[in-house]
Amino acid sequence: MPLIKFVRNYRDLSTDRGFQFEFFCDICENGYQSSFQASKSGSINDALDIAGGVLGGIFSKASHVGDKVHSARWEKEHDQAFITAIEEVKGHFKQCPRCGKWVCLDICWNEDRGLCVECAPKLAGEIAHAQSQATLEQISEKVKEKDWTKDLNLEAPAVAVCPNCGADTKGAKFCPECGTPLRQAGKCPRCGADTGNAKFCPECGLKLT
Repeated sequence: MPLIKFVRNYRDLSTDRGFQFEFFCDICENGYQSSFQASKSGSINDALDIAGGVLGGIFSKASHVGDKVHSARWEKEHDQAFITAIEEVKGHFKQCPRCGKWVCLDICWNEDRGLCVECAPKLAGEIAHAQSQATLEQISEKVKEKDWTKDLNLEAPAVAVCPNCGADTKGAKFCPECGTPLRQAGKCPRCGADTGNAKFCPECGLKLT
């Protein structure tokens, strides 16, 4: 039997009943499952196991011998089934000549370059990704350029929760729930000077309304 050559990323799903394998892409780890191949030696072993369990004695020894015979036959069947499975799925994979990885044709193979996408990324996808990233960066910059604070009084002490009823103040001068003043009346929040009903602090000029 020839040497078996294929991907390192596979999972053996074989049992005494038959043989089946899963093969995975070295990059994205998606893959394919081979068709189930029934074992010809499994039924022989089952029959011997039943005989040994029911009758005991010499049939138990026969069952043990049967296991050994089955094991040799099963291993041979297993190797052949693995080769068959490889032939079935290998058309869905390519080996990259640069890095040696076996990759799926659907996602991780760059047909134009004859390399995997790690060695030769697909340019259309890279351009689309770069455009999306640049768009997000530009949105962030434009948002930063806009003045979002022009309607906010950044000088007065901010009170997030009303000290009287605990309601959210929403930045108001008076509590929207109970009407409690949310800053000290008649005092400049910057310098503490008496302001009375003035619209600007007579000491520091801070706009008070």
